[in-house]
Amino acid sequence: MNGRRFAAVAGALAVCVAGGALCAWLKTPLPWMIGPLAGMALFQFGGASLEAPRFGREAGQLAIGIALGLYFTPTVAREVVSHGPALVAAAAGVFLIGVAAAWFLERAARADHATAFFSSAIGGAAEMANLAQRHGAMVDRVAVAHSLRLLVVVTSVPVAMTLLGQTGTDDYQPVAVPFDAARLAALTAVALAVAFLWKRTRLPNPFMMGPLLVTIALTAGGVVFSSIPSWITNAAQLLLACSLGAHLQQSFLREAPRFVAAVLASVTLMLLLAVLLALGLAWMAGLLPATLLLACAPGGIAEMSITAKVLRVGVAFVTAAHVIRFVFVVLFTEPAFRYLARRRLAL
Repeated sequence: MNGRRFAAVAGALAVCVAGGALCAWLKTPLPWMIGPLAGMALFQFGGASLEAPRFGREAGQLAIGIALGLYFTPTVAREVVSHGPALVAAAAGVFLIGVAAAWFLERAARADHATAFFSSAIGGAAEMANLAQRHGAMVDRVAVAHSLRLLVVVTSVPVAMTLLGQTGTDDYQPVAVPFDAARLAALTAVALAVAFLWKRTRLPNPFMMGPLLVTIALTAGGVVFSSIPSWITNAAQLLLACSLGAHLQQSFLREAPRFVAAVLASVTLMLLLAVLLALGLAWMAGLLPATLLLACAPGGIAEMSITAKVLRVGVAFVTAAHVIRFVFVVLFTEPAFRYLARRRLAL
């Protein structure tokens, strides 16, 4: 690592630690995610060129995937399966919200159809950028849109839920397993091996999905490992926030102000539609609104699931909802784009 990159990474970590510590002292919700992300945004939009540590995001995803998978005890897993229709409805509804937001963004930003569609599809930024490149969209704007979406959702949803008193709900079931360093190390080794196997399939998010699914399978099967200390999940949140914040650049605001403004408006629309969807599903399925709000929130699987863990809201249900939505995005994003493109040509 050369001197410039070392300074950029050290600066980013210093900003993230300071931001997290400040928010923890202020007792804000999700301090080790919001604090680092807000700090990175402040410096990056101010013209800094901070960089995330190499493999930091992967390490954060690995830790969070394991932490979330440990919630799926046999009892919890059976309860989640019993809510299968609501989970599928939430995933399908959020996917359609992305399609509606694309229609809005295309007109508000005067963007081409491909750029608007892949900017609004509620999936991983890297995966959507790859699809955008394949279909001739403006890849840089797609990346900008997803960075801004996650920034808005991660900083607004936990705060709003805390202010509304929607935390610590009675469907939260903590993991009552003592810490065992040897067992946790063994589980981490298994999860890491599965992550590398998942990566070979070229499917998205290998260091999140691989560890998460193998930990769910083992825990739901009755295998007991260990709890995870809070400092590990706090560090994982910091690494995720640092990685996301490193993608924010001052050039976003300078080079395409109309597009940025339209993206912010479209994310607001996504959030409003997600709230309506969540309230409707909560009423029909008899579930708590707080759980459905996080299940339907248009954020990333790692960010929204760890939000559920920190706010103590239906962790297993929220995680399952985002896993199913991940499957929807992988299977249907490109076919949906092609179908809509053909419809446009036919009109």
